[in-house]
Amino acid sequence: MRNYYLLFVLSLLFKTGICQTTPADLADRLKALEDNLRFSDQALTKNIDDLLWYQKLGDVAIIDKIQYTSKPAHTIKNPTGQGANNPLVIPAYTFVPKKFASSKKLPLMVLIHGGVHGDFSTFNAHIVKELLEQGYIIIAPEYRGSTGYGGTFYRQIDYGDYENDDVLAGKRWAVENMPQVDAERVGIMGWSHGGMITLMNIFDHPEDYRVAYAGVPVSDLIARMGYKTQSYRNEFSAATHLGKDASENVAEYRRRSPMWNAHKLKTPLLVHTNTNDEDVNVLEVEGLINALKAHGKKFEYKIYQDAPGGHIFNRIDTKLARESREEIYRFMAPHLSPPNPVKQ
Repeated sequence: MRNYYLLFVLSLLFKTGICQTTPADLADRLKALEDNLRFSDQALTKNIDDLLWYQKLGDVAIIDKIQYTSKPAHTIKNPTGQGANNPLVIPAYTFVPKKFASSKKLPLMVLIHGGVHGDFSTFNAHIVKELLEQGYIIIAPEYRGSTGYGGTFYRQIDYGDYENDDVLAGKRWAVENMPQVDAERVGIMGWSHGGMITLMNIFDHPEDYRVAYAGVPVSDLIARMGYKTQSYRNEFSAATHLGKDASENVAEYRRRSPMWNAHKLKTPLLVHTNTNDEDVNVLEVEGLINALKAHGKKFEYKIYQDAPGGHIFNRIDTKLARESREEIYRFMAPHLSPPNPVKQ
């Protein structure tokens, strides 16, 4: 309402000659102001949340925030401009368990946040703590499109392509730069969009990961565009995303969809989904499961029936959620040999 009022006032100023700017220009300026406020608010929220990590986990973890490089921007306004093809700089959180700081080598867990435009926030603190208690080193990449880093970084989301490479680059950075990381014991896990990135990483780079978990993963972009709203479809067919909708380039949507890459699976995998998921419809994950079965792949899965919490059913603080996460940890432990695994 305030935006319409501001536009109305500015329009009056134009009509009376006080402001010599066109209504279209005023609308553009208003949009730019809204964007600046939104991204400033995201940056402030991110800075506050970064401090909370130390409050929540500083007693059990050596916490750092690092930066590394990945692929260049996928949309470049001026390809011949200075530095136009420079690699994109990706932030990431690292956590080393203090309890096992004297250990020579520890397994690495690549932990991927969800949300197409989400971020790795202290919402995940309890999961990080559980992993630390088992003896995992953790890297959590803030792949392109994550919130809290300004509009330019936010608009770099590639929805199923370059952000996969951002995560892989983070894993390889950790192996090369964190002396305690055992390069032969690397796992990867994520939920929702993070589950999708998890799947595409193990499908395209099986040699990099020993085991994987995908929770309520986005699995089929073609089906997803069918059951989501038109505004959702418009967002991901925009020039800053895929550039075309599924009807205009179905092959590209298929290329980016885990379900259509299921034949590549070589890594031990556990998948969870929930029948009352309000974000990733269970039909998507069922399609992935059926595709894996059709290709004769060995993997494990569980379809929860109307588990309380919907899309975040096993990331909350309920007894069911904790039991579900323990199932994940027990699945991963034989492949990664953490020093203090969850008891069977």
